[in-house]
Amino acid sequence: MKRITTLFLLSCTFLLSSCAAPDVEYYQGSQPEFNFKQFFSGKLKAYGVVQDYKGELTRKMVVDMNASWDGNNGVIEEDFVYDDGETQRRVWNITLNADNTLTGTAGDVIGIAKGKSNGSVFHWQYTLKLPYGDDTIEVNLDDWMYLVTQSRLINRTAIDKFGIEVGEVTLVIEKVD
Repeated sequence: MKRITTLFLLSCTFLLSSCAAPDVEYYQGSQPEFNFKQFFSGKLKAYGVVQDYKGELTRKMVVDMNASWDGNNGVIEEDFVYDDGETQRRVWNITLNADNTLTGTAGDVIGIAKGKSNGSVFHWQYTLKLPYGDDTIEVNLDDWMYLVTQSRLINRTAIDKFGIEVGEVTLVIEKVD
């Protein structure tokens, strides 16, 4: 019986550790080097999709962005247009810290978004109020950005509620000349 219990505990530990996401430190040295302030400067455009917990497409979107900086304090304005005609605006106030961390706030973000970059990757997490019917719900976002070239990145965001993934957003963000 003791051997079965030990085997069970080892199996559970393996399964739980295999589900864990890598830490941003894992990407140290990956290229091209992601400089948040450099990438998110000026005009950008994003194209994306939202999928539900089953992986089924629920929405498509196009996002126009404009980012400006005063030292290490930045503003990123995002204007979303969804395929059903709905529009949404989010304005981020960003602070870059000397240790490669970043904090951000926005009107529909609860508390402070916190993130860090390393190599070609940026990772941040925050809680967002989303419209839901005639009300809103709070969801947690786990946002990973992968710089592909100096002018294009891929952004994958897991959306969870009560620790269960309920959706995913995938965006391609491009700098606009």
